[in-house]
Formats: sequence, C-alpha cells, structure tokens
Amino acid sequence: MSSPAPDLPFLHLDVLWLQVTGTICNIACRHCFISCGPKVDIHPPMTLAQVEDAIRQAEALGCRAYAFTGGEPFLHPDLFAMIDLALARGPLLILTNGMRIDPATATDLAERARAAEHSLDLRVSLDGLSAEENDPVRGKGVFAAATAGIRNLVAAGLEPTVAVTTVHAHHGSPDGRQQLLDLLRGLGISRPRLKLIPPFALGRQARVALLSPPPRLTAEHLDEDSPWVLQCGTGRMVTARGAWPCPILVNVDEARMGDDLRDALRPCALAHPACHTCHVEAFTCRS
Repeated sequence: MSSPAPDLPFLHLDVLWLQVTGTICNIACRHCFISCGPKVDIHPPMTLAQVEDAIRQAEALGCRAYAFTGGEPFLHPDLFAMIDLALARGPLLILTNGMRIDPATATDLAERARAAEHSLDLRVSLDGLSAEENDPVRGKGVFAAATAGIRNLVAAGLEPTVAVTTVHAHHGSPDGRQQLLDLLRGLGISRPRLKLIPPFALGRQARVALLSPPPRLTAEHLDEDSPWVLQCGTGRMVTARGAWPCPILVNVDEARMGDDLRDALRPCALAHPACHTCHVEAFTCRS
C-alpha cells in the first residue's frame, strides 16, 4: 500500500504567479508541460480586473514579488496595464518566448523598468544553441524570432534571463552550460543568466517515456526546510479558473485550491509526480 502524499505547510505569500494569457500561446512546444498553443483555452486569458483583484489581494497579504506567465504574456492586449499594476507594488518577472518583443516593445519595457521603483525582469525561453537544435522542440522559425527578441531587449538596455529546458541532456553538463553562456554573450548579454529547467511528466512532455510508475513524494522525503525550498511553501498561482499551488500543476484538477487567492492560503498536498521532480531537482520556477 502506497504512503499518503505529504502536505507542505504554507509559510507566507512571497511570490504571486499570474497566468495572464491562460494557455493561449503563439507556439505549441513539444515539451510544454501545460500543453499551451494557439487554440488551447484550458485556461482562458485573465481580464485586467481579475489581475488587479489578485494583485491587490496579494499586496494586502504582504506579497513581495509578482510573475506573469501563460501561454505567451505578450499576446495579451492589456499586458502593459498589468505590468504597471504589478510594478507599482513589487518586482515583476515576465516569462516569454521572446518572439513578440520587437524594438518598440523592448523600448517600452525598458522605459518602464527605468521609471519603476521596483525591478522588471524578463525570462526568455530557448531550447537549443541553433535553429537545428531548438526548432524541432519549439517550432519552425522560433530560434530566429526568439534571439531577435533577446537582441531587441539588450539594445533597449534590458538583459533577460534565458531559460533552457534540459530536453537535450547535454545542456545540463558543464560543457553544455558553457556553450549556452557563450551563445548568450554572442547575443549581446554582458552578464548572462541561465536557468535550467528539468522536464516534467505533464502535458505534451508526458508523452516522453519516463520511469514507470512515476515516483512520488512521501513524508520521509521532507524536512523542516522543505517549505522554504519548494516554491509552494511561499508562493501561489492564480489563473482565470482559480488558485493553484504553483505554475506547474494548473492542469491538474485535483491540485486546484479554490476560486481565488484567499482560498489557497493553506497547506497543499504534494501528490503529483511533478512534486517529486521539484524536490529531487531542487527546482523552483523563481529566478
């Protein structure tokens, strides 16, 4: 008989994640753990009013930072108004594929970053050192468009973090990391920041053969530091469909914690194999 899933205590709200464009994205990556795409509306886009309500709730709870994800946030017509709402209250991170960041958009972002009291950071996704390595995973033409977006940000004075999912295992090696850092320097980033993301057995990535049955966490895996290490000890995710412990589990219905952020301020069960991945990889969605 398997052990019951452990509950992770909720310490406080440090970071609020908002899935501003839901699962709508301009590309459909083969490894996307929430199966986003141009016609995927599992989670619809959030309205500006929904985002404002969630941010105000979080601010009242002492939240220290905000993060926008999707889907692709730069598809949202109200994104810049949402950016202004968040930056007025704390640091903001935006996760993007970079493809819609043209020179005008990059300039607008840079002007907001310079004017804001809090920091604005962007994280752009790549999954290869070249179009030949990246595009079979992310789609034809994505490498060229994403690297153009990175160059536009750099030209405007913003140096993004670059996130790489280690679907190509060599990216996790010391040589692979060095090659990625060299690529970022070649794109004009003077102080490259690289975030490596392990694959999760969710969404389209679940088609990849992993361990069977997938491992799960038990109480024996956790200690008193676990709520500080695992993101769900100090963060929550809000979508148009409600509140969730983290960005990874938004398509796992049993992980849904309630209708809004206030319903999610409680312990969460670490019941999914993805929780095991976060634990063994010491992974967090935060920068």
